[in-house]
Amino acid sequence: MGMSVTISVATERDTEQIFRLQYLCFQSEAALYGNYRIDPLVQTLDSVREEVGADCVYVARLGEEVVGSVRGTPNPDGTASIGKLCVHPRLQGHGIGARLLRAAESALAEERGAKRFRLSTGHRSDAGLRLYRRVGYETVGTDKGNDGVPMIVLEKQAGTYAATA
Repeated sequence: MGMSVTISVATERDTEQIFRLQYLCFQSEAALYGNYRIDPLVQTLDSVREEVGADCVYVARLGEEVVGSVRGTPNPDGTASIGKLCVHPRLQGHGIGARLLRAAESALAEERGAKRFRLSTGHRSDAGLRLYRRVGYETVGTDKGNDGVPMIVLEKQAGTYAATA
């Protein structure tokens, strides 16, 4: 009998697994840009711990193993920033990323009053762009990350869920 993936709020005890998973998952992004100093790869364990304690952080679990995570931060203007969505490479393509996004968006809207969601992804991140567009995000601009990577900025209104997610 196989286990199913569950989505839940991250706790402090998940911090180290989130940290290791993030490092694993963002290797492929770093390779796309030939830049292994991208923000998710240089973030410290203490910084991840702070985010888990302060932000809206969700994890996907397969048994006791954290196999996905996402973070959301509400902003005073009603826009919530969503970031560092990652799913273990062996489980990508099974809808876990969309489920994590949906959980974070729901919590940010219902518990923290978010009216809109904003995220960004590298301009070469085709899989990420496909996912974000499939779940209702639209491109609103471009930016350059702190690490120099050209980013595409996407947004959607709270309550906007694509039927295929």
